[in-house]
Amino acid sequence: MRFSMLMFLVIPIAELYLLFAVADVIGGLATLLLVILTAFTGITVLRRQGLTTLRRADQRLRSGQMPGQEIVEALLLTFAGALLITPGLLTDCIGFALLTPAIRGRLATRVLAKGNGMFMGGFYSTSRSDGFSGFGRPSDDKSGSVIDGEVVDRDRPRDDERLP
Repeated sequence: MRFSMLMFLVIPIAELYLLFAVADVIGGLATLLLVILTAFTGITVLRRQGLTTLRRADQRLRSGQMPGQEIVEALLLTFAGALLITPGLLTDCIGFALLTPAIRGRLATRVLAKGNGMFMGGFYSTSRSDGFSGFGRPSDDKSGSVIDGEVVDRDRPRDDERLP
């Protein structure tokens, strides 16, 4: 939490410093146009990259695979879009880096590897020794016990107990 509070203070100060430094070199109006141009370009590239990622996810779903990589990449694209819309040159650089397919793909792979099945919910299952998978469903391993039962609603009488 301290890190996020520090980032909310450091990033705007760094953005302002960088904007003022660039404005001193190329002028205030040119800096403003540069920020607007990077936001417009970023949104255009984001739309194209997002549609490509959506098509890949659809292809994986149609082939019977879970699109975990594509979902994480879509989240990274959303984050890149938020950074590109935010006025500033530092956030634009980070946003454009996330729009690069090679960087985004590597980062998504790392996120999936570090998530170890918990980040994507049911996409990656790690089987435990008690017969259940990491997200609460019985695994294919038959070493666990299966308990069969019946649910009884005590407020309503059963069909054979009803009066005619």
